[in-house]
Amino acid sequence: MRSTCERVIGTRKAEEDKGALMADRLRFGPAGVPPSFRAMKAALSDVPRLLRGEGLDAIEYQAVRWGAKPQIKREDAEKLGLEAKKNDVWLSLHGSYFINFCGGKDVIEASKQRLIACATAAEWMNAHIVVFHPGFYGKRPQKEVFRNCLEALKEVVETMRTLGIKNLNIGPETMGKPSQFGSLDEIVSLCEGVEQTQPVIDWAHLHARDRGRFRTVDDFRRVIDEIENRLGTEAVRDVHCHFTKVEFTDKGEKRHHTMNEAEYGPDFTVLAKVIAEFKLKPVIISESPILDVDAIKMRDILQKELGR
Repeated sequence: MRSTCERVIGTRKAEEDKGALMADRLRFGPAGVPPSFRAMKAALSDVPRLLRGEGLDAIEYQAVRWGAKPQIKREDAEKLGLEAKKNDVWLSLHGSYFINFCGGKDVIEASKQRLIACATAAEWMNAHIVVFHPGFYGKRPQKEVFRNCLEALKEVVETMRTLGIKNLNIGPETMGKPSQFGSLDEIVSLCEGVEQTQPVIDWAHLHARDRGRFRTVDDFRRVIDEIENRLGTEAVRDVHCHFTKVEFTDKGEKRHHTMNEAEYGPDFTVLAKVIAEFKLKPVIISESPILDVDAIKMRDILQKELGR
């Protein structure tokens, strides 16, 4: 099955350089420092230990307001990385929101610098992946936007390698509004065309983008099949995910909700069945308003599904 995006480069070979190590097992954690940790005024380096105390083993550091330079001291980033390794917490980093590979030349150049800054800090932390939002379509045709995103991402990866950053993947994320570049097809197509990348599947975003599509096992299964068919078994087995319940309108994603709010979807118990069926070992990052609380709930739901 061919993509609706223009295929410039064929599917990458599994034996080529793949960048960072993929997840070793199922892992759960929050997108950023949980509110309860902030309330106790925990230092950043304390967070991995506190997460382990809750039975969690992943965290996505939030660099979402960054500019063209890392906005964390190298010594602090390295200390976080050491504590994460000590406590067996899987580190990822969410890149700047001020990235738009769909804009004009100056916007794209500035966006590349921001993403490289995030990759530099992620390397200091010994993180495994930098997640980012590719941008908005604006008035440009879809094929032109795709080509621009593809070329920009290639250049970022080439710069990373020049800087010696070879054990870190870049993860374009599926997005929650039709005005944003980031359908499943577009994200997978980018990863087919650029080495040292992996797709980041935000299930809430896909649910909102498709106006509540994810209701049955088959709805989730189709996404897993698509990734496996086009990127290979390893790419889907170790997929990096975001999950929360979401409210949406005709324009797409509106706001995130907690796991207890039954009127919103998608339903994690359905995704858990698919994870168990395919024997996947994703890293699942909670973007719920109650970050770690809902990460724990998801962990418990999946463990029950796995019979643990």
